[in-house]
Amino acid sequence: MGIPVFLLIVFPSLFFAGIILRTKSICSGRKGPSISQPLRDIWRLFQKSAVYSETASFVFQIAPAVYFATLLLAIALIPLGGRSGLISFKGDFVFFAALLSLGKFFNIIAALDTGSSLEGMGASREALYSMLAEPAFLITMASLALMTGHYSFHGIFGALRYGSSLSLAAGALAVFVLIIICLIENSRLPIDDPATHLELTMVHEVMILDNSGFDLGLISLAGSLKFAMYGALISNIIIPHGLAWFYIIPVFLALQISLAMLVGMIESFMARFRLNHNPQYIFTLTSISLLIFLGALIISGKIN
Repeated sequence: MGIPVFLLIVFPSLFFAGIILRTKSICSGRKGPSISQPLRDIWRLFQKSAVYSETASFVFQIAPAVYFATLLLAIALIPLGGRSGLISFKGDFVFFAALLSLGKFFNIIAALDTGSSLEGMGASREALYSMLAEPAFLITMASLALMTGHYSFHGIFGALRYGSSLSLAAGALAVFVLIIICLIENSRLPIDDPATHLELTMVHEVMILDNSGFDLGLISLAGSLKFAMYGALISNIIIPHGLAWFYIIPVFLALQISLAMLVGMIESFMARFRLNHNPQYIFTLTSISLLIFLGALIISGKIN
């Protein structure tokens, strides 16, 4: 079942950015582009050659491909509806976090490799936000592992049950944490504004100013893949185990569309935070994840 699960997770990513733009257009009273417009833009970029600065090394050239490959490998670890992903082993959620960190690392050093002070400034902000968000993800997944007694994505989500109000609250908080991490990792509002043109306040966008052509297309597609990847993790927490496959597919797609629409509505009605407030905001996720961990300790009987 690994290949169908992998393809089912990848498929919504092709339209994720389009649904976000369409939602923002509707919320602002505009007609806006079609849902397929971002995909057509990426296809046009794939047909163009990348241009490299004379001061950039091979690191800048391979970074987009490494970033894209790490995301595909991370998606291969994710199960769905009790069906395992392409790859599954004990502790794979730690490997999942390591893969995302590796891709982010190459993005950061590629920005530094250009020698641009603006891209270096964006890279430092990206590194800080990722450093603050990663503990929240690991503590949340460790809490779910403690609740279920399993240590792989497949085992955790396959054994996840909501037999009490405490376990239901822990699951709801886990969904909330993953949604916020999704916004942080994808550099969306209220942390970052992908539509801004002011380099001094950019985070992710300023890091890819020197990317062009095929490389820029890979980075853009990787952003949509990351949205679908976190949507799949959220769906695993929500979709009950043992559901028939012909029910799982429409429910999963509905959840992915709902997440894209939620991101679009957040970007339509929320203002961007001031840069100096972002670290405090992101760090609060760790506090919430510790609440999940406390609930997991109670549920597992470690404390009374």
